[in-house]
Amino acid sequence: MNFARSFAFIFALAFSAAAPQTALARGEAVALSGYAPGTIVVMTSERRLYFVTAQGRAVRYPVGVGRAGKAWAGHAFVAEKFIRPAWMPPADVRRDNPGLPSLIPGGAPNNPMGAAVLSLNVNDYAIHGTNNPGSVGGFVSYGCIRMYNEDVLELYRMVRPGTPVVVLR
Repeated sequence: MNFARSFAFIFALAFSAAAPQTALARGEAVALSGYAPGTIVVMTSERRLYFVTAQGRAVRYPVGVGRAGKAWAGHAFVAEKFIRPAWMPPADVRRDNPGLPSLIPGGAPNNPMGAAVLSLNVNDYAIHGTNNPGSVGGFVSYGCIRMYNEDVLELYRMVRPGTPVVVLR
């Protein structure tokens, strides 16, 4: 393969991995009371994430949440933010999937973190995009909150480290 074709192939591969999923984004303005503006609220039973934008108002997104025995509830905060991060599967994921590599590079098609990650200060949990958009809306993870890539990128732009996160069952 000549240089120009190689470059075009690599560029197309990189662009397709980073392309937002416009048709799948579902953020919508809704009423939500009881939380301060700037708070992320995850309602696990609804499989919805709310970002409180003003008193009594929020943007709602569909999410994938922890499967049976893996879901959690509690308070956390956004510790760090990353775009297209590499992923090191936690020990429990590796135990259940021993064929996984110890590190999956950022942007790789088999990297489940998707376009962006908001890592939380609790265990190995995070709010992140996905390489499997069909999993959004289900009970599918080891406790992380999965969003469509465009949605997590939108949330990424709106929050800062220290943003409070409330996860309810």
